[in-house]
Amino acid sequence: MPTRKATATWEGGLKNGKGSFKGESGAISAQYNFSSRFESGAGSNPEELLAAAEAACYTMALSSGLEKNGTPPTKVETTAACTIQAVPGGFAITTMKLNVQATVPKIDKVKFDQIAQETKEGCPVSKALKGNVDLQLEARLL
Repeated sequence: MPTRKATATWEGGLKNGKGSFKGESGAISAQYNFSSRFESGAGSNPEELLAAAEAACYTMALSSGLEKNGTPPTKVETTAACTIQAVPGGFAITTMKLNVQATVPKIDKVKFDQIAQETKEGCPVSKALKGNVDLQLEARLL
């Protein structure tokens, strides 16, 4: 299986410094700084990247689970919200909230919810977060 890489650079101190990151594929890159991470400033941040990773992984895994059930989706859309908070000794990513909505022909709500919950526990990014981050899910069948 492949190993994926990204590079980040930071220049200066925490509050007045600036950084950038890029993925090896060239598909992702952005600037970040104290304000974009801990306030509402312009730029990206590690939590946005983590939320994107969780949303993409979960969406793909849910589509796979639904297909294996014999009920392939026509569309799955997931929003992930990653929260960083001050904790004793610094900062921590505390919560990842997933909000998924899916159009899935020929499935009932109970089965959909079961597959959605199993996917929350089983997708690779969720597994990486397990035990460290409160992973929450709201799933809606359209």
